[in-house]
Amino acid sequence: MKKIILISVIVLVPILMCAEIFGKVGTAGLQFLKLGIDARATGMGEAYIAVSDDISSVYWNPAGLATKLEHQAFFSHTEWPAEIKHEFAAVSFTDGIQALGLSASVLHMDDMDETTEEFFGPTGRTFTNSDIALGLTYSNAFTDKFAFGITGKYLRQNLSEFSIDSYAFDIGSLYNTQWKNFTIGMTLRNFGPDFIYEIDNDGDGLTDEDPFDLLDNDGDGLIDEDGPELGFKIPMSFSLGVSMELINYEEQVLLIAAQLDNVVDREETWNIGSEYLYRNFALRAGYQIGYDAASYSFGAGFKVPTRMAIFNLDYAYTDMGDLTENFINGVHRFSVKMSF
Repeated sequence: MKKIILISVIVLVPILMCAEIFGKVGTAGLQFLKLGIDARATGMGEAYIAVSDDISSVYWNPAGLATKLEHQAFFSHTEWPAEIKHEFAAVSFTDGIQALGLSASVLHMDDMDETTEEFFGPTGRTFTNSDIALGLTYSNAFTDKFAFGITGKYLRQNLSEFSIDSYAFDIGSLYNTQWKNFTIGMTLRNFGPDFIYEIDNDGDGLTDEDPFDLLDNDGDGLIDEDGPELGFKIPMSFSLGVSMELINYEEQVLLIAAQLDNVVDREETWNIGSEYLYRNFALRAGYQIGYDAASYSFGAGFKVPTRMAIFNLDYAYTDMGDLTENFINGVHRFSVKMSF
């Protein structure tokens, strides 16, 4: 186990040391990879890296998938402003030590009217955009204290008639001291190559042409128009979190968590969250610090045992500052988990 921790530190510390000391807002694409899933986690202010103990771990911290002894299924739906919707679904299987998970994340929106520089107003045509991530997660509980996990993700972005494919990886670890369930969690998420679009503006069937060779390869009387496209980063992040149970008495549990996030396109942010559980009912609250406007969140959940499976039904609301006109138009998340 000590060797695994040492390897994790050797891999992650150089990455943090190479990180920029100032935020580069707007310099990374695929922003949907930063959109939190699971109403339980977002209700706790997304301070969930060290809490991860169920199937939503495939997003937050893949190590947490091996801490659950049941097979699981999960679905989450989020309503964002501007009628943007986010769906997330996952399923996992375990033998009690190892776990394997499959996940899918889709950000989508309704069709929009097309407008152009040449034509004032709608052209009569429509377009839409979407982002997709498909993941495969492997997690292993090496001891009753330490777990490690990794996720490989296929990524696709569709912008009207343009599209691009890529990939990324998440790695994570959990260490439970077994004192008041005090747990330390670490994750490196969205580690992968830059995105580069290949666009054929001049319609000659070629991209990444050399505009400096003064050749007219497509015979249109102009020097090649399609020079190499610039790439853009994906939102790689490193998170370090801790959690512990302040109260665990009879049928009551009070869980608190804190987390530091370091993302390539913004300054460091802090998340704090709590969950009060009484029997099968839970109340949650969280606060995020370091964003343009600090935001709060809250939520609730119910556990419903049935003969077929145990269902967890959760809801969370997140304040979006100036983007939130009123409570109805805020960010609402609903999620369903099933253990069987």
